[in-house]
Amino acid sequence: MNIQKKYGAKGWTPEQIGSLSGKTYVITGATSGAGFEATKILLSKGAKVVMMNRNANKSNAAIATIKQEFGNNTDVSFVQMDLEMLDSVREAAAEILEKVPHISALICNAAIAQVAKQKFTADGFESQLGVNHYGHFLLCGLLFDRVEESNGRIVVVGSNAYKMGLKRIKFEDLNFDKNYTAWNSYAQSKLAQMMFAYELQRRIKASNKSVQVQVCHPGASRTNLLNDTASSFNKILWSVLSRIIVQSAERGSWPEVMCATEEGLEPERLYGPTKRSEMVGPVAECLLDEVALDREMAAKLWTISEEKTSLSWPL
Repeated sequence: MNIQKKYGAKGWTPEQIGSLSGKTYVITGATSGAGFEATKILLSKGAKVVMMNRNANKSNAAIATIKQEFGNNTDVSFVQMDLEMLDSVREAAAEILEKVPHISALICNAAIAQVAKQKFTADGFESQLGVNHYGHFLLCGLLFDRVEESNGRIVVVGSNAYKMGLKRIKFEDLNFDKNYTAWNSYAQSKLAQMMFAYELQRRIKASNKSVQVQVCHPGASRTNLLNDTASSFNKILWSVLSRIIVQSAERGSWPEVMCATEEGLEPERLYGPTKRSEMVGPVAECLLDEVALDREMAAKLWTISEEKTSLSWPL
């Protein structure tokens, strides 16, 4: 039974979640926005949550806020990680493997968007491709065995931007050294994330592994995603739109929570809001543009991603 039939016009909501006692969720980018709200939902159901965040001060403040709401015994912690630095990802993954014996789901939530002027990560990647894709690609690879041992899953938070922009991976100029635009580079980074997820699904199946991989998008949600990176014009535009057609950060978190907890989800699917061009509304299965399932492009991206991150997956 697909999710539309199962939950009807109301769609999936956190009310569908039973007890998550004994489960541990690892989530990137959880100091605010959808990641913070997802953390709270998971904790409210009895789970343990480990946040992987760049900023220690913001992480401690987020944890203090959570414990004020749920109590001092709430099992929430953080591991410092900067997705802009592959060495930081490696160090953080090693810490997770040391401290977290079970991973029910690894939720790749963190992202940067609409970077106004071309910027590069410490490893020389265009910043959005580096943070959104390469950083998470490496993290998933390093934690994959722990997720598999846990009979867990990987959740990739995409964006409807994947079917916009150039609608392809610009292999001849991955960093957009020619004709950089904030939108095209962001769209490429989200397409790369989603292509990676669907390629990972295929490789897991071919290898007879047990890890489930799910892909979602948050729709248009009130978060601070653009605050540090977008141009002044885009910030103003987003401020106007957010008063008209945007849902709360909590509603924006529902698709990733669903993908981390719901049983019976299928491969090669995309879950998220389903109304107003899939920006808001009931959470269910969304239309998936065929570009995300391009196997030739995905295989090429996988090979390049292994080279860029110096990680060889056993898949």
